[in-house]
Amino acid sequence: MSTLLLDKTIDRDSQEKLYVQMCSIVRNKIELLEWPVGSQIPTEDELCKTYDVSKATVRIAIAELVRTGYLRKLQGKGTFVIQSMPDLGITMKTKLTVELFGEVVSAHKELLVRGVKKPPKDVQVHLRSDKEVYYILCKRMVNGEPAYLEESFIQQDVVPDIDELDVRHLPFYEMMQQKANKKILKVVQMIELAEMNGDVAEILKHGNGPAMLVVHRLIISQEGKPIAYTRLMGSGTKYKLRTELVR
Repeated sequence: MSTLLLDKTIDRDSQEKLYVQMCSIVRNKIELLEWPVGSQIPTEDELCKTYDVSKATVRIAIAELVRTGYLRKLQGKGTFVIQSMPDLGITMKTKLTVELFGEVVSAHKELLVRGVKKPPKDVQVHLRSDKEVYYILCKRMVNGEPAYLEESFIQQDVVPDIDELDVRHLPFYEMMQQKANKKILKVVQMIELAEMNGDVAEILKHGNGPAMLVVHRLIISQEGKPIAYTRLMGSGTKYKLRTELVR
């Protein structure tokens, strides 16, 4: 008898729907590394036979695990594991907009630097790579004063023809969502207070030492790999942070 048949865990007396149970079974196998990242899971027919459920039940469960980033379906090849950890980040459905100021303002973005460069060590950690990236540095002006800096590090070849894009008027996340050749699984955001100094203090016309609000964002692809990292750096006392998640 197949070992898969021995671990059958569908409970037909449970109030929980069959597809929900099926989803939990597959997810647990992935998280326990019985089906490791990169491996192909059994076919729909095999899962139906093993767990004595309909194809509709299996398809709904698989679709949910594809949606949440555990699995990926490849046409003509099968379904593969792309992530083994629970998705604790925010899956972005459409776009993310961020402003470090209030409602009634005059604001615009100035492009300071763009081009290919080697990322600093801390960014290499985020991107899990020491290869050269495409770098963009912009300064946001609010009511004629420098408000914050936006630094972006994008894995090369992820955004085709990026040199031709008007990054001053195209929000970073919108650019990644619309122009990148890889689908986004999630955005992991971290916020911290740090001391302003060096080039940041000089560009923003602050002396060294005042509090600086830093918003880090790591863009994760559908394959579970980091494809871009951006950080906003601005005054931690003068402006407020507003984040909008728009469906």
